[in-house]
Amino acid sequence: MDWTDWAWPFLHAMGTIAYAASGAFVAFAARYRLVGVYVLGLVTSFGGGVIRNTLIGLPVNELWDKQMFLLVLVTLTVLYVLSKKWLHYWRRWGYLFDSIGLASFSLQGALYASQVSHNLFVIVAVALFAGVGGGMIRDVLAGRKPVVLQEQVPALLTGFVALTVWLGGDRYTHPLPFLGLVTSVVILRMLSIQLNWRQVIHWLQTHMRNAV
Repeated sequence: MDWTDWAWPFLHAMGTIAYAASGAFVAFAARYRLVGVYVLGLVTSFGGGVIRNTLIGLPVNELWDKQMFLLVLVTLTVLYVLSKKWLHYWRRWGYLFDSIGLASFSLQGALYASQVSHNLFVIVAVALFAGVGGGMIRDVLAGRKPVVLQEQVPALLTGFVALTVWLGGDRYTHPLPFLGLVTSVVILRMLSIQLNWRQVIHWLQTHMRNAV
């Protein structure tokens, strides 16, 4: 069996479930009830894919896989039942799930875009909106500023993914580079949170503006 027969579904499932959990954690933090958990989980899971398919002209109805939809609902139900316990771990696990979703969806977006265009800017745009689109909608519905507009690191990482795919070409149709890139993005995102790279980037921007 060709590795792509399982790698693509695995990547899609991993990103979708991770973003479902991320949406649930945000709903818990916003003190939303059952409906809020489902809405934020579903929006985060499928929002980036809807934007991605719209940008590159793919049918949006391809996203509504019954098994995936059911898996998301089961994930959200389990998290809701355990919400009191999970909420205490939001800052640790919430960002990890968000990072996994960011990595997998931005890579999917970049790979899809590279199949229809070799233009770097197109690949970057699709990777960006695929990676952070669902999270932005989630944050707006939760009544908070979108994380990607505050941290900047997620947007930079989607650009890194897009550039890597653009330079690597067919290399990322092979399993090791494919999964290695996802792992690298997750590690870099978690390091950025632990080391507070947001403050470093803000400091650099401030000094660059002052220098000008």
